[in-house]
Amino acid sequence: MRNSDLLEADCPLLINLPADGLLAAYLEEYPGSKITCFNNNFEQYQQLRQSQPGKVELVFDSHYTNTKKHDLVIIAFPKSKAELAYTLAMVNPQLAENTRILVVGENKGGVKSTAKLAADYLHHIDKIDSARHCTLFAGQANTQLPAFDIHAWFKQYKFTLGGIELEIASLPGVFSQNALDKGTELLLNHLPATLAGEVLDFGCGAGVISCFIGKKYPQAQLALLDVSALALASAEKTLALNGLSGKTFPSNSLSEVKGKYQHIVSNPPFHQGVKTHYAATENFLRQIKGHLKPKGNITIVANNFLSYKPIMETAIGMTTTLANEKGFAIYHSQLK
Repeated sequence: MRNSDLLEADCPLLINLPADGLLAAYLEEYPGSKITCFNNNFEQYQQLRQSQPGKVELVFDSHYTNTKKHDLVIIAFPKSKAELAYTLAMVNPQLAENTRILVVGENKGGVKSTAKLAADYLHHIDKIDSARHCTLFAGQANTQLPAFDIHAWFKQYKFTLGGIELEIASLPGVFSQNALDKGTELLLNHLPATLAGEVLDFGCGAGVISCFIGKKYPQAQLALLDVSALALASAEKTLALNGLSGKTFPSNSLSEVKGKYQHIVSNPPFHQGVKTHYAATENFLRQIKGHLKPKGNITIVANNFLSYKPIMETAIGMTTTLANEKGFAIYHSQLK
């Protein structure tokens, strides 16, 4: 806001900015601005919806489309550098030539690489300001770009495990975009002997776990949740590639989970940007028992330095360590 002279616009678009004091300050400075906030993170979207009811247009999705032409875009530098190019390509069709683009973020989050990462999408990229270990860049939209096609942004790879071959599709910023990660591989090798009925994949990412379960246990009914719209879009494409079906839905931890499940399987996230963040997974483990059916169970993989087992024993019941290899542990809790 100390560069508020750059924010004057009729129809600004704010991308993936958190629910802090910016919107209130912006509306006070420019009350006539018709602000749109786009978020692909459901937690941020929920927080904005609660903090600014009716004052701005809010959009949650994997990609942004609108009939509006925005005359200013402000982007919070993403936790994945690859996501910045995706974001700039995505928003380009909604812009007039020379629309100002602002990119802001923490230095330790990689924002200083903005000029290099955005070179194909912006003209005249300049560092505008730097303070409190953060940097603000400005550039002008290069609208002489090919039309945005989300399908071109999926990376795809195949793997075979236990005789099951899967094809995975993943958008930028989604966990394990290029290959099967070691933790998930260990989890898939230590799933329960049978999985039938409703199965919830918590923090589904690109849908690797659910698709493996769908192939190995065709009687399973799959439900996949994630806080990220990019992850959900990836999971939906991965399901389709493998001839499977499942219900996908956004949720901030368990905020949108209404039903009960026979099995819950997860490689829960514990990184948020460059910071290690455990609270979401710990809250999930403390509250999940209420979403398990009688004799239901939960199986998770975690870095073995994380103290999830005591939390599961206290909140759910007897917890077994099924494996402890290569820095990862598999924990399994079974209701009586």
